[in-house]
Amino acid sequence: MSRAGRVVTGVALAGIAGVTGLVAAERVAHREGPPAPASVGTSTASVTRKTISERQFVTGTLGYAGTYVVAGSGAGTLTWVPPTGAVVNRGDGLYEVDGRRVTLLYGGRPAWRDFVSGMSDGVDVEQLEGNLRDLGFGQGLTVDQKFTSATYAAIRRWQQAVHATVTGSIPLGTVAFLPSAVRVSGHEMQPGARVEPGATVEYGTSNTPAVNLAASTQQLGWIRIDTQVVVTLPDGKTRNGKVSAIGATTASAAGQAQGQGGNQNQSTAAVTVSLEGEVSGFVDQAAVQVWVVRATHQNVLTVPIQALNSVADGKYEVVVVDGASTRRVPVQTGLFDDLAGTAEVSGDGLAEGAKVQVPREDA
Repeated sequence: MSRAGRVVTGVALAGIAGVTGLVAAERVAHREGPPAPASVGTSTASVTRKTISERQFVTGTLGYAGTYVVAGSGAGTLTWVPPTGAVVNRGDGLYEVDGRRVTLLYGGRPAWRDFVSGMSDGVDVEQLEGNLRDLGFGQGLTVDQKFTSATYAAIRRWQQAVHATVTGSIPLGTVAFLPSAVRVSGHEMQPGARVEPGATVEYGTSNTPAVNLAASTQQLGWIRIDTQVVVTLPDGKTRNGKVSAIGATTASAAGQAQGQGGNQNQSTAAVTVSLEGEVSGFVDQAAVQVWVVRATHQNVLTVPIQALNSVADGKYEVVVVDGASTRRVPVQTGLFDDLAGTAEVSGDGLAEGAKVQVPREDA
């Protein structure tokens, strides 16, 4: 029973900012079946009813989620920066100006004023109080937008613990707020440079492993926030994940080289994939395989792809095995999951639990 050869297609993607080029790997087009030997031993597999997802294979790189710019909030001489690759956590120093440490605190709003008794209410006060509590200095402190005597006391306890001058106030430029821990990825300034408010001192990412992709404008039609993926890591193990961020679309270097009349299909967007579970054997910038879900059908009949036999006009059939007898059943195909090796099928006389003929693994 012969099968025609499968058609293999591919989509080339250009890389962007710190991300290796993303190339959509060759995938199977299932209109035609794969070639098979003229004679091969057979076995059986069950027809199952389940959810099936069709996936697109793409290439990504291991890295870290998020991109942060650490800006100066005070003026002076830069006297120290952490080395590239260092992880700065809440309460640690981001850099030093005039020998005074600028401490990292977590929050989404940058500092813009001194923290002192009598200041007006604000979300910056709430951010500060939340950090003082999480650092272990929040005894009697209510985390809200009001600077109270409890806030003043908490600041003093913190200053005493880190051997800073105990004042109960925090001048602008002493702390910096960023959303999470920062893994330093580069420096804009070196010690000895003059720091001014707003000037970029260093760059960083979060310390959360992630997979980075560069998606074409065509792929953005089916790569969305929360799109599910399966990632094969360098150690061969797989991790489930999902798309957690999509950046703005930008023209790649290839597209820019063609000028204003260039190929608009060269535009790409940075895509971040968050992973479930711990990532062992992490290798920064290592290439990984990513299977991105394009479509999902629930509660459908599925068979191993190897059970499909191509017939005339690009159609398929399966051989149903019933004891010692067999019968050919024409089927219509739906989604194909190349990662799992299964295909969605439907056909008269085909039911869950039926046995279909497949090539024997040791044949």
